[in-house]
Amino acid sequence: MTAPKVAYTRDELASLRSALSGEVAVVMTMGALHEGHATLIRAARARGDSVVVTIFLNPLQFAPGEDLGRYPRTLPADLEICEREGVDVVFAPTPDVVYPEGDPLVRLSAGPLGDVLEGQSRPGHFDGVLTVVGKLLHLTRPDIALFGEKDAQQLALIRQMVRDLDFPVEVVGMPTVREAGGLALSSRNTYLSDRDRDAALSLNRALLVGAGASGSGPDAVLAAARAVLDDEPAIDVDYLALVDDASWQPAGAQTSLARLLVAARVGTTRLIDNVTVDLGTHVG
Repeated sequence: MTAPKVAYTRDELASLRSALSGEVAVVMTMGALHEGHATLIRAARARGDSVVVTIFLNPLQFAPGEDLGRYPRTLPADLEICEREGVDVVFAPTPDVVYPEGDPLVRLSAGPLGDVLEGQSRPGHFDGVLTVVGKLLHLTRPDIALFGEKDAQQLALIRQMVRDLDFPVEVVGMPTVREAGGLALSSRNTYLSDRDRDAALSLNRALLVGAGASGSGPDAVLAAARAVLDDEPAIDVDYLALVDDASWQPAGAQTSLARLLVAARVGTTRLIDNVTVDLGTHVG
């Protein structure tokens, strides 16, 4: 495979982007690439004529005390994965390139959906996410942008931003990629000890058990999932929620397709996961 061309500055990116032909697909990452990212890149390769991958650890989406300082930085290995997957251009800027005047005074607001669930646990997180995604969409000018469904709330907000602000891009969500035991792939999984990893398997197990109770309605879904989590003392649950997959309001009597979400701390590592739940017409 041919190694991707790497841009570290805005000018380098603009030059490389102008040389790309056909439909351009982008995959945005914070680095520490794994098979989940590789799956997104392969989907981008299948959808677009050219593929751009951004590797940028965005400080705006980390609150004080979060894991920005210890987040894995593995650029050489990331570039090897990009080469293996046939990426055309990698944009790997530093914060001073993305935010040349320091932290931006004007930022995108995630609105009401940015204040619940992940947003309630991590105030300002989604404002930082949307601000950098908006900037990277402007800089890379893709026709297609692919994101993983593991970060379901983030994906919903990016789709809303694109609609509300008329970004000329198609947003594509891709299914969560999992380890053999069901644990959702995440760069943060590298923090897990063997014991933590065993405990973390209960997250996906709880979601699947909850989804299996869908025929009895939303309360039964939540109760079934909660029972699994309560049986694993090594898991400290932040939230467990069932929302309408379209409105992101709590699932209720009119909900057909829902999303069951969990966030929990396992050891020192905070993990998230979700599954869709078909409530059908048996709700109430």
